[in-house]
Amino acid sequence: MPRTPDDLFAMLAELGIAVKTVEHPPLFTVGESQSLRGQIAGGHTKNLFLKDKKDRFFLLTVEEEAEVDLKQVHHIIGAASRVSFGKLEKLMDHLGVLPGAVTAFGAINDEDGAVTFVLDAALMAHETINAHPLVNTATTSIGADDLVKFLRATGHEPLILNVSTVSPH
Repeated sequence: MPRTPDDLFAMLAELGIAVKTVEHPPLFTVGESQSLRGQIAGGHTKNLFLKDKKDRFFLLTVEEEAEVDLKQVHHIIGAASRVSFGKLEKLMDHLGVLPGAVTAFGAINDEDGAVTFVLDAALMAHETINAHPLVNTATTSIGADDLVKFLRATGHEPLILNVSTVSPH
């Protein structure tokens, strides 16, 4: 059974990580979540759940407007081949989330370490990072360093790499 947002908040509190969470109607796309800009400061995330031909899984967390070259990113992240999007059942198995709620906080559910977490360097330049807390009816703001601390506490050493380009507005 996947962990809940309450489980996530309890773990963050146990780690001494302060977060701020804003509840909102369900948001399924970056476009929908952009309606909250101005209310929630910091870097906003887009997440790509990817797999390579050896069934290694990667979660790329980038800025919401960043573009990732899926034909080339495997060279940067150390995948065995070009990557494709991971299937829905693998997303639920490993991260315990549904499409629209994909988040680096899903690391709390990846107890077997099947997923490599990749944080885009451009995103990590923000002091505050915003992500869904396992559901798409809220947005949680966390310090960039605290996000790394959280991932390490779940047994994941995140890779901080330049995996994106930011698209012009």
